[in-house]
Amino acid sequence: MNSKRLFFVLSIISVLFLNGCIFYNTKPNEIGVRTKKMGFFGSKGVITEIYAPGSTYIFFPFINDWHTFNTNIQNMEMTAKISKGDLFGQDDIKFKTIDGNDISLDLIISYRILPEKAPHILAYVATSDLELRTKIVRVITRSLPRDVFGELRTEEFYTAELRAKKSEKAKLFLNNILEPYGVIVERVLTKDYRFNDDYQQAIEDKKIADQQTEKLRSEVLAKQEEYKRKLEVAKGDVYKDIAKANGEYDQAIIAADAYYSQQEKIAKAIKEEGRAEATGIEKMNQALAEQGGKVMVKLEMAKALKDKRIVLLPASSGSSIDLKTLDVNKFLEVQGIQKQVDVD
Repeated sequence: MNSKRLFFVLSIISVLFLNGCIFYNTKPNEIGVRTKKMGFFGSKGVITEIYAPGSTYIFFPFINDWHTFNTNIQNMEMTAKISKGDLFGQDDIKFKTIDGNDISLDLIISYRILPEKAPHILAYVATSDLELRTKIVRVITRSLPRDVFGELRTEEFYTAELRAKKSEKAKLFLNNILEPYGVIVERVLTKDYRFNDDYQQAIEDKKIADQQTEKLRSEVLAKQEEYKRKLEVAKGDVYKDIAKANGEYDQAIIAADAYYSQQEKIAKAIKEEGRAEATGIEKMNQALAEQGGKVMVKLEMAKALKDKRIVLLPASSGSSIDLKTLDVNKFLEVQGIQKQVDVD
């Protein structure tokens, strides 16, 4: 069975070769486009059918033509480095900024073809990837970005965000032009850029001056922050002293309130004691004023004179002693001397 099948295939191949047919291949990253040179069985020209990647096709060689196009993303680098880039030699793009300074810029253009437009490319644009690259993509991508990036001022080239915005704008404009040709731009990447020597030196000097200015500004800010820190520390000390004084004041108020409350209680107690004593005296006066009060007084006097020594003062006849003006001690002393004289 296998030998019969092999024989059948070899027979078909032999017939095709005898009739002049040839195998045409497409790589995994290629699409094929066929062109009819003669119109025996239809119109001649580019066939709109697209031949898929990684396939093999059989056509008559003399009445058919075969072309392939790469479907991968391709990078075209335009740089000032001689041994690197799309072409050998200095290939960067040169233009003027909007403020009139000369600048050169390295660019990388990433692009690919639109597979569905491969027949259109072959019919109206280019017959190969190299021709498409050199005659269409390279020419357009070297001219249009000059206008777009030339809208920036010289100092704006130092800002990556501004360069990125111009890259997106350049990509949009390039696609508007290249898409009808069957090409789509995926990315426009900026790399190094250079000014003329005098201006470059001026820029370097300005960078150094800016760095020195920034250093001084940083030192000033550091001093300001230090002063702020010291101020906050001083404020903290002041607030601490205020809090301490407030605490002492509050404690003094509490102590004064407590002392006042204590003295107020003592005063109330004294007042109550005095009121009670006055009430007692009043009651006693009332008792003395009633019948029997004199007897009570005499009784109390007797109690007071109990066990007390009583001295009787003699008085001459017809004379009286004024007790208010009498010096009792001298009187007793005189009386003692008189008794002594009488004894002798």
